[in-house]
Amino acid sequence: MELPAIAGGKPVRNEKIFYGRQWVTEEDIKAVSDVLSGPYVTCGPKVTEGEQRLCEYTGAKHAVLVNSGTSALHCACLAAGIGEGDEVITTPLTFAASANCVLYCGGTPVFADVDPETYNIDPDSIRQKITSKTKAVIAVDFTGQVVKADEIRAICDEFGLVFIEDAAHSIGSRYKGKPVGSFADMTCFSFHPVKTVTSGEGGAILTNDDEYYKKLVLAHTHGITHDEEMMEDAPHEGGWYYEMISLGYNYRMTDFQAALLMSQMDKIDAFISRRKEIVSRYNEELKDLPGLILQKEIPESDTSRHLYIIRLDLSKLTCTRREFFDAMSAENIQCQIHYVPTYWFPYYRHLGYEKGLCPNAEEIYKGIMSIPLYPMMSDSDVTDVINALKKLTAYYQK
Repeated sequence: MELPAIAGGKPVRNEKIFYGRQWVTEEDIKAVSDVLSGPYVTCGPKVTEGEQRLCEYTGAKHAVLVNSGTSALHCACLAAGIGEGDEVITTPLTFAASANCVLYCGGTPVFADVDPETYNIDPDSIRQKITSKTKAVIAVDFTGQVVKADEIRAICDEFGLVFIEDAAHSIGSRYKGKPVGSFADMTCFSFHPVKTVTSGEGGAILTNDDEYYKKLVLAHTHGITHDEEMMEDAPHEGGWYYEMISLGYNYRMTDFQAALLMSQMDKIDAFISRRKEIVSRYNEELKDLPGLILQKEIPESDTSRHLYIIRLDLSKLTCTRREFFDAMSAENIQCQIHYVPTYWFPYYRHLGYEKGLCPNAEEIYKGIMSIPLYPMMSDSDVTDVINALKKLTAYYQK
């Protein structure tokens, strides 16, 4: 049922605008169509070309394309050797995959709290959660802002931990001038449709480490190799021969997905530029709006935002978040919530996790809301979002 606009007024716009969407062009469609008309639909040259393209873009030595960002995280945990009895520290303010990937390997996710202003994982909290069982840190670049990578790197080096960067939000961001993908032990991207570039579904793992790379290749393709140097029973009869030398998964990306990704990569700089323009307008127009708190950014991060998150200061408003969310929907601005703290979910509760583990993350969650941000937004669209927020914060002001 459609909600009426508040106070009996008209909505700020007639057509609904969503928090995110892909931008697929005729060039993208042709790139996919050309592959579908050719000899390889999967296991062909486009995947290799896509991996090379990501290496060129990020400066990483190796890239492995997979079928989702979740698969990328799972492969990274497998390559890191996560297993039963191992603990991996991550943030609760993320999509569940950032912790689920640890469970897939038999490990135990340990949740560190977030910085109350940036919403990224707090290095001090990471340090407090380290035990003799800790094996890795999965640090999430929340909304696209890069984590405090130098501090996390130093902690990982001090304790002998693997630094996995969950960069599902942050392709195109930079930390102290270095592209995301070039500085963690392993970096995981997502190419879901609402991300900066898309392959439909898809993901990638990037690394500079040759041994991790070998393990990642095996992990995403059944543990099977054609490399004679890795085989146990070589020499063999001919080029058709292969060996399964570890237990892997079928996480391969198709050639037509890789073709879409490469076509999207041709536009990534334009996509990022437009996102930054929209973020700049939001920052300027919303910074002094009573009832709203904006996410802070560290100067080290040159951020390509995947999400723009406002935080309602409910102490200054007469409404609940649900009421504000529904009122935005009535204005034809469809928002989203990112994210429910992972350990609040029933599955994690049944594993023994309880509320109260990360007070900052839990408090932040109560007021956050993602507003529309994607390159296809027109200036008029952006203005409508801003006007809706101004209208509602004024209406609900105490």
